[in-house]
Amino acid sequence: MFKGGMAGMMKKAQQMQDNMQKAQAEIKLLNATGKAAGGAIEITINGEHLATNIKIDEMVMDDKDMLEDLILTAINDATKQISDASAAKMKGVTGGMNLPF
Repeated sequence: MFKGGMAGMMKKAQQMQDNMQKAQAEIKLLNATGKAAGGAIEITINGEHLATNIKIDEMVMDDKDMLEDLILTAINDATKQISDASAAKMKGVTGGMNLPF
């Protein structure tokens, strides 16, 4: 009886691992665009947290300190979007268990 239960548990563990790998592959394909100053700064990052595009409106280029702050804000916005989407996708795979991925 125990062997059958163990085999079933192993099968479920393998299925969860397969689902996690699929979810991780899907996460890599995600893109998020962080914005600051009403869209004057837009930075797009992918699911691997790499920047893939940046747009800076000329109206914010006069103030270096402000521009740096806006870029940071846009990066943090995009990063949070990717992190939130990744966590939601993994939560669906793991059934809410807090597993590292």
